[in-house]
Amino acid sequence: MKTAKTLAASLVSAAILSTFTTASFAADVPAGVKLAPVQELVRGNGTEPASLDPHKTEGVPESNVIRELLEGLVNQDGDGNLVPGVAESWETEDNLTFVFHLRKDAKWSNGDALTAHDFEYSFKRAVDPKTAAPYSWYLEMTTMVNAADIINGKKDASELAVKALDDYTLEIKLEQALPYFVAMTSHTTLKPVHKATVEKFGDKWTLPANFVGNGAYKVSEWVVNEKIVMERNENYWDNDKTVINKVTYLPIENQVTDMNRFLAGEIDMTYEMANEHFKRMQKEQPDSLKVTPYLCSYYYGFNNKKAPFDDVRVRKALSYAIDRDAVAKFIVGKGELPAYNFAHQKVAGLQVDTPDYATWSQKERNAKAAELLAEVGYGKDKPLEFTLLYNTSENHKKIAIAVASMWKKTLGVKVNLENQEWKTFLDNRRNGNYDVTRAGWCGDYNEASTFLSLMQSNNGNNDQFYNSPAYDGFMNAAMSAVDDAVRGDNYRQAEAQLAQDMPLAPIYHYVNARLVKPTVGGYPMNNAEDKIYTKDLYIIAK
Repeated sequence: MKTAKTLAASLVSAAILSTFTTASFAADVPAGVKLAPVQELVRGNGTEPASLDPHKTEGVPESNVIRELLEGLVNQDGDGNLVPGVAESWETEDNLTFVFHLRKDAKWSNGDALTAHDFEYSFKRAVDPKTAAPYSWYLEMTTMVNAADIINGKKDASELAVKALDDYTLEIKLEQALPYFVAMTSHTTLKPVHKATVEKFGDKWTLPANFVGNGAYKVSEWVVNEKIVMERNENYWDNDKTVINKVTYLPIENQVTDMNRFLAGEIDMTYEMANEHFKRMQKEQPDSLKVTPYLCSYYYGFNNKKAPFDDVRVRKALSYAIDRDAVAKFIVGKGELPAYNFAHQKVAGLQVDTPDYATWSQKERNAKAAELLAEVGYGKDKPLEFTLLYNTSENHKKIAIAVASMWKKTLGVKVNLENQEWKTFLDNRRNGNYDVTRAGWCGDYNEASTFLSLMQSNNGNNDQFYNSPAYDGFMNAAMSAVDDAVRGDNYRQAEAQLAQDMPLAPIYHYVNARLVKPTVGGYPMNNAEDKIYTKDLYIIAK
């Protein structure tokens, strides 16, 4: 499977000046293409966003919408390469100090000038414990100077090493040299917010009547659990190159409903495919079916601080008894790859040791699983019973039913399935109110740490409550390594530690499949992070 080019490769190496021009990267309509008179797009978005505040979110549905409304320092093109956003150029001499030069024509949707001071305010807001940002740990992973101490309450947010040198020059200092730092700034949590609006309206600043953004679109209507409608932001710096005038996001949790509304002509792009209909759509809708690489891993997380899942033998038994080949081939069946390590196997430059259990037959894995569970005192005469939590989705439900059946058949385990709507699910998972949970992680940039940092003991999204000094040591060594080979070797050892401790059970690595009308032009086929910007799309006349 072809992946997008590594983002890190598009950055500068140490001591080399990096400069990008102010060329436009909006919709590129090929010569001769006739545009439809109505330029409107309707997208399925999986679920109702928990928030539109970039410092209050952590999910993909939220990021999809926020990407339209707010623009960070950099964006990505259709191949996943970095392109200028608000920053028209940037430079570093040592991968420790980065200087971003902001475009002078960038504005907020209310007409205010967008400046480096807005980014300084926003980054400090994101890392401030008072904000309670679920992704504040991400700033710690960037190694911005003082980020860790601020998050842990040891220093004030004002001490974060982000500084507006003037209105259009932003300086960021890191504690460790990161050659891929610029790529990290494309993340949702590093989008700017409008200070005056946030301070005036508090948590209500994201309401359509109050929202002030700097993206290509602005909110015109938000009906909770029904739709979010956005129209072009006339103050966006590249508005002249934007083609689509209106984009609507629909929170459709059921993939079959999503597909049926597409087939009925009500939406232009689904969120994802209903697994059981994939082969039929291959035959019936070959021009609409899009399958692309997707930098995400699907796994089941164990509550490592709750008995009996605090026993590695129980975790390994449950992991071994999952027939990953069957799940990938027959349950999802869109080209997904069976997973025996956490980081997506298509991450740029990733090298891992194949864990022993990955080389066994499923029969051998099942036998070892039964042996381990028996050691703990469980068996078909004394079955292990627990609840498997997943967020509402037909695809997740089918996988949960299949895996629960595998566990019952192989180990005599009794599994109670519980589904919850997205926001409640996230809250309960974060607070440890579960036994075993469905989870998925999508890379925030194309480098192994975007996955592996999640399992560090200090990571705010470590919902498995995994705490391994050995693992933390490998990751800390990787983050401080200047040499790419040394960093890669530490990532390899970190993955081996996960296989040994099994805080989670990797199941498969994603591809992304959805239905997209052939009339939607500019659809990115090689962006492995699935970052789709409506400003880069256009509607072709039928």
